[in-house]
Amino acid sequence: MLLNKIVSLDDDDSPLELADLPVPEPGRGEVRVRVAACGVCHTELDEIEGRTAPPKLPVVLGHEVVGRVDALGADVTRHKLDDRVGVGWIHHSSGEKDENISPKFCATGRDVNGGYAEYMTVPEDYAYPIPKIFCDEAAAPLLCAGGVGYRSLRLCQLEDGQRLGLTGFGGSAHLVLQTARHLYPRSEVYVFARDRAARAFASELGAVWAGDTADCAPKKLDAIIDTTPAWKPVVEALANLRPGGRLVINAIRKEDRDKDYLQNLSYHRHLWLEREIKSVANVTQRDIAEFLPLAAAIPIRPEVQIYPLEEANRALLELKRGKIRGAKVLTMV
Repeated sequence: MLLNKIVSLDDDDSPLELADLPVPEPGRGEVRVRVAACGVCHTELDEIEGRTAPPKLPVVLGHEVVGRVDALGADVTRHKLDDRVGVGWIHHSSGEKDENISPKFCATGRDVNGGYAEYMTVPEDYAYPIPKIFCDEAAAPLLCAGGVGYRSLRLCQLEDGQRLGLTGFGGSAHLVLQTARHLYPRSEVYVFARDRAARAFASELGAVWAGDTADCAPKKLDAIIDTTPAWKPVVEALANLRPGGRLVINAIRKEDRDKDYLQNLSYHRHLWLEREIKSVANVTQRDIAEFLPLAAAIPIRPEVQIYPLEEANRALLELKRGKIRGAKVLTMV
């Protein structure tokens, strides 16, 4: 499914075009993956609408990829034919600790062709073994929604027994909640979501409280993770932090449609007393490599809605309109 031009989904409900491309050949140190499933991420909306525009078009989107290795480039040592692997947002980078913010960072499905296709190539170091406990469709959202969510949770610097908030409850947050309950069993999790069904889903997964985006939680929180593309949740989350609390924003871009809500920001109410904001930039090899076996050990139960590849536009449009329960996944067969 090719993206040929930057468009607004409000004006064009079919931004991707089904096309035939040559099967790519893996280069030195690369593997080719025959794709079985690929998750649909909010970042794809940002790519389509130009908030994080691909450097060149056309491009194949998709960075929550699960499939089988079906060809090996020269000097590959970590994988063999038919290994089941996953590929995330990080296609390749410097390999250093801060590779997520390195100028060498290259994003799957933006800077190079991604997983909305039957085949893709990736450097072997950035293809990760998929635990057997997960089917292809369930594993797909773990590669980004899960991996970046895990990074966000680490950046909260939470201690067991401290209170965690999640604002927005879609593909990433429903995985973070399950991870947090495992890593911090004495910590209460509070969820803020505008959608009543999302709040009910959060309660099903163990949230002790679920309210609207602008509601006040019954207790002040030590950390909150924001997974939304909007500004209102940022302001309202800061009001729910305890003194010294931390807001971690897990979003690659914020949309402008409600930017005027920032006029409600009060230094005294929202920022004073050493409250802080930390952004999440991309994801590293470490995040995905650590998260996948952890997800299997918990085990996390991803909630997925499945679409055939050719219905990618429908899945994206539903994501844009907030029709979400868990994660959306495309299948190639």
